[in-house]
Amino acid sequence: MTNPDVIVVGGGIGGLGAAYALTRRGLAVRVLERAAAFGEVGAGIQLAPNCTRILDDYGLLDEAKSLGVLPDAMIMRDAVDGTELTRLDLRDLERRYGFPYLVIHRSDLHAMLLRACERAGVDLRTSQQVTACANTAGGASVTLAGGRVEEARVVIAADGLHSVARKLLVDDEPVSSAYVAYRGTTPTASGRAAEVDLSEVVVYVGPRCHFVHYGLRGGELLNQVAVFESPKARAGEEDWGTPDELDAAFAGTCDFVRGGLPDMWRDRWWRMYDRDPIMTWVDGSIALLGDAAHPPLQYIAQGAIMAIEDGWVLGEQVARHLGDGGWPAVLAAYQAVRPEHCRRVVTTSRAWGELWHLDGLARRQRNVLLRERDTYDYAFVDWLYGPTALDPADEPPMFTPIPLSSAKPDALTGTGG
Repeated sequence: MTNPDVIVVGGGIGGLGAAYALTRRGLAVRVLERAAAFGEVGAGIQLAPNCTRILDDYGLLDEAKSLGVLPDAMIMRDAVDGTELTRLDLRDLERRYGFPYLVIHRSDLHAMLLRACERAGVDLRTSQQVTACANTAGGASVTLAGGRVEEARVVIAADGLHSVARKLLVDDEPVSSAYVAYRGTTPTASGRAAEVDLSEVVVYVGPRCHFVHYGLRGGELLNQVAVFESPKARAGEEDWGTPDELDAAFAGTCDFVRGGLPDMWRDRWWRMYDRDPIMTWVDGSIALLGDAAHPPLQYIAQGAIMAIEDGWVLGEQVARHLGDGGWPAVLAAYQAVRPEHCRRVVTTSRAWGELWHLDGLARRQRNVLLRERDTYDYAFVDWLYGPTALDPADEPPMFTPIPLSSAKPDALTGTGG
């Protein structure tokens, strides 16, 4: 068996994106996926201009558009009274950044990347559970369940929240937010879903809960997500996030939000974890990518996007440095560019979660500030949706949360979240 240039551990969105980015640079790439088949679990995913820019570079944007929905606006409402708090004009946002805001089914995005990898000649292998990664004299190796060892010049660990390779760099554990997500998709041909405006991505923010909806698959489906803090998790119970907690968490919300709860899949739910940021992702010839390096909470919808960005940056650094400095130069450049930006995404996501879930006086203060925001103020997304920074010197200042008690509208929208 011929050794590839690169082994990618994990065949999710991040792993496939990285495999495609590296293969298009002329490298031989093998993807090892632990499951028996390639696939994605979940429902909708939001792709901001910092991601659609990359899909365009890959020649995949038109296909992605055909599979998803291009909404006109993103709107934040109060979950208790249903009133609008603030919005983004997504058509104007596209003009500003040059690329659209797209919503798509996770499985459709994953399948599109899988097809791209197949066309590019990526060596795609399933039922390959990696149990260890190690550096070798010639590069790096992975050990699979059963004991077989495979080697490559570089190993890219895109193995998710519970990454095996991450243990080479830090001895840490996932951090529970005590929040849980329920999801559901509903055909829009009739019923409640037929009455929802699919030109909008809407989030209802409420005390210790929020509710999101938007269209999928050209408007054939309504995607809905209900997220709430679990009292059982806060109490240290193991069985948390159960359907009875879902109903209780949204009891005080408006009619529209409560009306969406029967559409949730009640036989499964997603507990929400992230990890504390780390600033070193490379150990010898092994590099972390995606959730293995920087799993965020979902409040600014950047988890999968950051993984896709990681892969694109790796490909760019291969083009810039592999011929002159070899893989050490490529991985050093990747390490120099990505960790600070992704640290900012992780911490900003946490801060936005706190902002969304306020109650009492703090909720009313938040609502006043958000209502005063200008629709066309992009100060809080320029750092995120603008062109991907390849030079660390291009990175904006670090994100610093501003207490609501002292914040003004322009300060709030300029915090980076």
